[in-house]
Amino acid sequence: MRIFDAHCDTVYRMWEDQDLFFKDSEALHITWDGLKKANARVQCFAIYIPEKVRKESGFYVALEMIDLFYENILYRFPKMKLVTTKKDILQLKDGEIGAVLTLEGCDAIGTSLERLRTLYRLGVSSVGLTWNYANAVADGILEDRGAGLSLFGKRVVVENNDHFIWTDVSHLSEKAFWDVLEIGKYVIASHSNCKALCQNPRNLTNNQIQALIKKDAVIGITFVPQFLSNGKASTVSDVLHHIDHICSLGGVQHIGFGSDFDGITNTVQGLNRYEDYSNLINTLVKYYSKTEVEGFLFGNFFRKFPK
Repeated sequence: MRIFDAHCDTVYRMWEDQDLFFKDSEALHITWDGLKKANARVQCFAIYIPEKVRKESGFYVALEMIDLFYENILYRFPKMKLVTTKKDILQLKDGEIGAVLTLEGCDAIGTSLERLRTLYRLGVSSVGLTWNYANAVADGILEDRGAGLSLFGKRVVVENNDHFIWTDVSHLSEKAFWDVLEIGKYVIASHSNCKALCQNPRNLTNNQIQALIKKDAVIGITFVPQFLSNGKASTVSDVLHHIDHICSLGGVQHIGFGSDFDGITNTVQGLNRYEDYSNLINTLVKYYSKTEVEGFLFGNFFRKFPK
């Protein structure tokens, strides 16, 4: 079965450690060899600017990461193809894997729509508005203030709408989440789980999940252990419980996966690297139809790709 994974931090890891080699590095969760082995079809690669980077340097670091993405992933592995449209994905040949460039947090753009549009032109197809804290666009989920979208943030969402770009609500404060739901046309949660099952603040409440379903958005179940289980080791069964919960709310056609591979230190037992997706698939087919599992793995995110 084909896989569309909506979030990883592999580019960030390679930026931090220039000695990591995308082909087969044991220090990476996602490699070219692993993607091929697991039958990956589309992988989203996030640009994440760490907090240690000075604000005035954020855009330049984003450009460094984009250059690394092009030079060390696309150029070195010609069967890894940048995709920015559904047509691009449909035109992938046998053995080719689509790569979607995403932005995790708008810190890099400051208050500049020109910088945002520059990132679009460089291939960014999804924009997460914040990481966990505040920026000029909105507050993240760990910001005590809990504010919503700023006036500039609303302009960013409209810009995403106008350019057929996903607006990603993962990491947002609840107030900002509801602001995006009001004005966003192409909304996803790339890597978020269910708060009803695990009380981590990064997870979504039932009301948020139901609102995303009503919006016809897709929620990427993530493999972050602390988002899956309350303080205990996580297993594939925990991933299944979050899928079951969203299905119980009517979301069977609104579930995908956003692993967060290479953005986590601890991993789910049995989901230690990308090639371990096979373990998850083997579990899913025991409980869901082939059509439903194909939707979770690929079809639901593909269906909602905005252009």
